[in-house]
Amino acid sequence: MALARSSGRPVSRVAAELGVNHETLRQWIKTAEHAERPEAVAQSTKDAEIAALRKQVHELEMERDILRRAAKYFAGQTNW
Repeated sequence: MALARSSGRPVSRVAAELGVNHETLRQWIKTAEHAERPEAVAQSTKDAEIAALRKQVHELEMERDILRRAAKYFAGQTNW
């Protein structure tokens, strides 16, 4: 990828010299450029954190609902 970036030659020529498909090399370059941007890394970290928090919220809501049902059940069983 560095060779394709720094040489100034077309990606298709560099890909042919390396023996890889030119579209594959283009995708590698695009992925590397995306990974080098700090905002992309920060965004993916935020996305992962949001997904983990949503999962935790879902689990806590399920636990809450179970406890509510149990409380209703046991409240109906008392003979006060």
